[in-house]
Amino acid sequence: MTELVSNQLNSKDKENSVEILCIGSELLLGSILNSNAKWLAEQLASIGLEHFRQTVVGDNLERIKQTIQEISNRSRILITTGGLGPTPDDLTTEAIATAFNTRLVESKEILIDLEEKYKLSSEKMPTINKTQALHPEGADLIQNPTGTAPGIIWDPKPGFTIISLPGVPSEMEKMFSINAINWLKSNLLIKDVIMSKTLKFTGISESSLAEKVGDIMSGENPTIAPYASLGEVKLRITAKAKNHRDAKKLIMPIETKLLKIGKKFYFGSNDETLASVVIKSLKEHSETISIAESCTGGALGAALTSIPGASDVFLGGVIVYSNWIKHHFLGVPLDMLERNGAVSSSVAKEMAKRVREKFQTDWGLAITGIAGPAGGTQDKPVGLVHFGIASQSIIKSIQVNFSSHKTREEIQQLSVIRSLDLLRLFMHNQS
Repeated sequence: MTELVSNQLNSKDKENSVEILCIGSELLLGSILNSNAKWLAEQLASIGLEHFRQTVVGDNLERIKQTIQEISNRSRILITTGGLGPTPDDLTTEAIATAFNTRLVESKEILIDLEEKYKLSSEKMPTINKTQALHPEGADLIQNPTGTAPGIIWDPKPGFTIISLPGVPSEMEKMFSINAINWLKSNLLIKDVIMSKTLKFTGISESSLAEKVGDIMSGENPTIAPYASLGEVKLRITAKAKNHRDAKKLIMPIETKLLKIGKKFYFGSNDETLASVVIKSLKEHSETISIAESCTGGALGAALTSIPGASDVFLGGVIVYSNWIKHHFLGVPLDMLERNGAVSSSVAKEMAKRVREKFQTDWGLAITGIAGPAGGTQDKPVGLVHFGIASQSIIKSIQVNFSSHKTREEIQQLSVIRSLDLLRLFMHNQS
């Protein structure tokens, strides 16, 4: 079991304190990412509820029971996810009941709902699924519109409520949004809302960006927190106010200052990605793009096609991995490949130019490099990548030497990020 933030709550904190308990050995083993805790934290913050702990516990009845009892003594609300299935390792409902010496009772309504769902799938309901109709006596049930695991809202003792939800993210999110969030708003005295906006930057390190923004980060409301991931730095601005309008007013001047400082490194906010920003910009300019990839092996195309509506502007791409394909399919001159090598400025430009001509697009974008872990030389080390970009008026190449200490996957991912940012900057300078 792991815990985040272990501050002891005082009586004032407990008034609206919420804890999240995610149940499942697969989470502890790292088999799946705990996206439920992240999503729930965002939803709680959006309605002004802060939570002080997130706990993960495996599929063990006694440990789940003990954790629930501990939380009941320090917090007002417990939200659990996972462990509501029909198999023997799904122990959440039983643990909740035994934690408060309450018997389990069967819900005929849930049982009928389960049987109907199986009829719709032309399958007989397994006997084992009947356990999902059990709930602690006195608990209110939350119907599951898409799955078989119902949830509960229950006050096992004064001043403490358990909201239990399935572990399947799509089911959990829908049930929380339809039922749980309304209960929280109706039953808790929520004085303020918490609003966040995340600004995203690339081409600059976390420390360099933090140094640039300097004193702006020292404020108490709004607060600014930096987060770094591979090839990207985020600055999250968080404000607390009486309502969303006032919170937005607090965020806006800070956002303006940060964007002025970040300048060309800023590419989007919140859920935007470099790929979505590029697709949006292409649509706004009524322009199209095609791509030629070597060391990224299709990752750039995958990034672009992950965006809905990409087909309006992304006409296609090719993976030209060998020199033979670069020459015979794209038309890169053989003597250029032999003289300069596939990983070179001239070949990157030629790839971008040729793919643009072949697909008849406004832009051509190309990547050729050494992703490793082998294949590098003293002159061309692992991590060396050339990017080519071509339009009617531009044929350029950019050389980047990513660290040879990066893994193959990291070099490939960084190459995708840099190529998209390269296109973004060229399009921005053109407009």
